[in-house]
Amino acid sequence: MTGYGRGTADGDGWRAVVEIRAVNHRFTDLKLRGISLNPKVEERVSNMVRSKVERGAVTVTVRVERAGVTSGVRIDEAAARRAHFNLERLASQLGIASGVTLDLVCAQPGVLVAVEDAPQDTAGDETLTGCAIAAAEKAVEQLVAMRETEGATLREDLRSRLRLLNGMVEKVSSLTASAPGDAQTRLKERLERLLQSSNVELDESRLAQEVAILADRLDVTEELVRLRSHLEQLNALLDGASGAVGRRLGFLVQEIGRELNTVASKSQSADIARTIVDAKAELEKIREQVQNIE
Repeated sequence: MTGYGRGTADGDGWRAVVEIRAVNHRFTDLKLRGISLNPKVEERVSNMVRSKVERGAVTVTVRVERAGVTSGVRIDEAAARRAHFNLERLASQLGIASGVTLDLVCAQPGVLVAVEDAPQDTAGDETLTGCAIAAAEKAVEQLVAMRETEGATLREDLRSRLRLLNGMVEKVSSLTASAPGDAQTRLKERLERLLQSSNVELDESRLAQEVAILADRLDVTEELVRLRSHLEQLNALLDGASGAVGRRLGFLVQEIGRELNTVASKSQSADIARTIVDAKAELEKIREQVQNIE
């Protein structure tokens, strides 16, 4: 599931900014970027995120800056003086009127330096720690809220697809009810065609035995019972489960696919085969969504 959260916190003239980005991933992949914090602080921030995110590729960016200062660069004065001197000298050598401006000097490499790390001696560890953790709490709160909104949308989509899948399973159930009779008709017609050129009569009792054996092979009652059970559990998870349910949903989807494959292998009906193909196509869409659910 995707999400974004941003939090800020101020303390003793410093501001901590924490941004969290989460994208779809089957497992938890957490990366912490930004300034070098005390390892204990990094662990606290990481544990805070992991307690709320159990599936997803998550990037946490931590920045510390002077409160009220928006610039993300500093000026290297020595480099600026060298750049100005070299530009003036070049202009003189080329016989060009000197027109070196501040903009031109600042455009030279090394004059403006990006500020990524706050000097460790300019703020106490306690200040940085408190700001970073407070900002991370706010960012996590926003991230969770955004993921919950996406989760509600996914829930409705899955419910819709489960209704379709339920209908297909019931259709298969009604088609399998007539499977033994259809098998008997096909077998009888086949035998009659084979016996047309001979004087051998069809043994109805033996035909009944073969039909009984065939009906047992075609029976998918157990598979349909398990399919209904799995679908009911899926609906129950969507309706009332709390916490992370993605892996449980994934397991049930896997088991539904297994039962559909068994029904397809036992069936000799073209109508059942077509329905199973449609059901597996719908199940694959559910599987893709479930992989993104926490």
